[in-house]
Amino acid sequence: MEYELNKGIGQSAEFKGLKAQYLFIFAGGLLAVFVVFIVMYMAGTGQWVCIAFGAVSASALVWLTFRLNAKYGEHGLMKRLAKRQHPRYLINRTSVRKLFTPKRSL
Repeated sequence: MEYELNKGIGQSAEFKGLKAQYLFIFAGGLLAVFVVFIVMYMAGTGQWVCIAFGAVSASALVWLTFRLNAKYGEHGLMKRLAKRQHPRYLINRTSVRKLFTPKRSL
């Protein structure tokens, strides 16, 4: 079975409809689900509980990743995360004269 990773000149990587950072979210999430599955199994949790956890969480991850990809597009998620870093407004309560006069040193 061979999968194509389509990347044209100047285009971001795309795999089965997932673009850009969603590929990393998808791959990292599946790796995290696998590690948690192994840790649960090694800790002595029941086999069917581990399988059910793996199946449900992997399905939720796939659904969420494709939903984010469809909702925000290639760069929309980064723009949304960057928007959270900026304040809504700035308050400057100093007078204009204080802004332009040099400070005196003691």
